[in-house]
This record gives sequence, structure tokens and C-alpha cells, in this order.
Amino acid sequence: MEIALVLAVIAVIFVSRAIRIVPQQNAYVVERLGKYDRTMAPGLHLLVPFIDRLAYKHSLKEIPLDVPSQVCITKDNTQLTVDGILYFQVTDPMRASYGSSNYIVAITQLAQTTLRSVIGRMELDKTFEERDAINSAVVQALDEAALNWGVKVLRYEIKDLTPPPAILHSMQAQITAEREKRALIAASEGRRQEQINIATGEREAAIARSEGEKQAEINKALGEAAAITAVADATADAIQKIANAIQQPGGDQAVQLKVAEKAVDAYAQLAQKNNTMIVPGNMSEVSGLIGTAMALLKGAKS
Repeated sequence: MEIALVLAVIAVIFVSRAIRIVPQQNAYVVERLGKYDRTMAPGLHLLVPFIDRLAYKHSLKEIPLDVPSQVCITKDNTQLTVDGILYFQVTDPMRASYGSSNYIVAITQLAQTTLRSVIGRMELDKTFEERDAINSAVVQALDEAALNWGVKVLRYEIKDLTPPPAILHSMQAQITAEREKRALIAASEGRRQEQINIATGEREAAIARSEGEKQAEINKALGEAAAITAVADATADAIQKIANAIQQPGGDQAVQLKVAEKAVDAYAQLAQKNNTMIVPGNMSEVSGLIGTAMALLKGAKS
């Protein structure tokens, strides 16, 4: 009975050591008699008890690694505290097991030294402007070295760049001065544009007024010319009608009567406006005046 129990325990130990299940996105490294034998992919695997040994377990997922903050010296001798985070992934479990005693520490140290080297070639202002260039340089340097460690460096991101308090205060003062300068320039540009707009408006208004006055004078002249032409045409028509009427039978008598009426009206007007009335000494002068007028009309008609 005791022998059967011992055999059962031994069988359980053998089975437990012989059967291994590898989870998804994981890889296990197996050594046989202390030497690398194979890498087990996700799934069910069998080991030879006491001969095969499960030496290393690796996760194939993307791993974020917080790189400790450090003080870097820029090209213009300014201290800058840099804090970042690194993302990597194990691509070769065998190299990750035997390429380095601790690839995580190796990647962290290399990231810090590379970062100090990259920032040391830049001035302080450039470090804030070229974060992408710094990240790319760190990733490129790490990726080349990490090939021997079976690790693929995916990306590096700077979380924070912190200059000393005195430098930070100076930068804030510089930014404030630059903003005030831009505000003054914008205000002066606004005033200049305002003056230009006012001058342009006054010039256009003066041109519009002069054009209006010019057009008004032209219209007035055209109106006066049209009025003179209309009066002349009316006068000519009246004279033509009078001449035509005189040529009709009885025209001379009508003219004599009209001239006599005008003469009588003229004497009547003199009598109303003056206390003293001048009367011709001989009334035959009136008939002579009428005869003279008729003679002029006949001459004009001939």
C-alpha cells in the first residue's frame, strides 16, 4: 500500500513536470541539461522531467517602461530635468534570455545616456521645440543596441522638461515681453491702417464731390443751352407765323391796327406812371409812326 502511494506521488510529480501550458502572447525558454533547447509558443507542451527545465518566461506584449528623471546639460550649459517613458516589446525570447543579464536595466541605462547625449547637442530653446527629434534619436539609438537583446524599442516619449526655477522665471519674463511687443506692434499697425482708411475715405469723398459738382455744372449748362434753343425756336416759329399771317389778305390792316393798339397802350402806361404826360403836338405823328412801321414790315416781307 505504501509502495503504491509512493508510485502515485511520483507519477503526479512526473506529470506535473512534464506538462506545460503556455498562455497567449507569452513564450517560454526550455533548457535541456543546462543548454538552450527550444522556445515554446502558446499552447500545450511536454517536457522530459529532470532533463528539461523551464528556464525563462517572457511576455510578448508591448511593455511601458518608466525611465527615471535625470538632469541633462544643454549646449548652452543649462541644467534641464528630463522625465520620459519607453515602450518596447520582446521579439526574440532566446536572445532576451541570453543576450543580457537584465535587458530592462540595460534599456533604461542606455535610454538615459542617449538622452543626455542628444540634449547636450542642443540649446535650451531647441529642446522645447524639437521634442519629436529627441524622441526619434533616442528610439534609433536604442533600437540598434537592443537587437542583440531580442527586444524591439517601439517609441520614446518625453513626459516633462523642467528647467531650473531661475531659468523658468527668465523664460516667463521673456514670453511676457514678447507678447507685450506683439500687442504694441498690433496696436500701431491698427492705428496706421486707421489713418490710411481715413485718408482714403476723404480722398474718395473729395473725388465724388468734385465729380458731382462737375456733373451738376454740365447739367446746368446743358439745361441753359436747351432753354436758349427752345426760346430761339419758339421766337423763330412766332416770327414765321406772323410773316405768314401778314401775307394773307387783310394782313396789312391787321398789322396797322396792332401797331396802333401798342402805341395807344404805351401812352396809357405813361399816363399811369407819371404825373406829367408827354403828348405829341400833332396827332398825325401817330399815323406817321404807324406808316413807318408798316413800311418796315413791307421791306422785311419783300
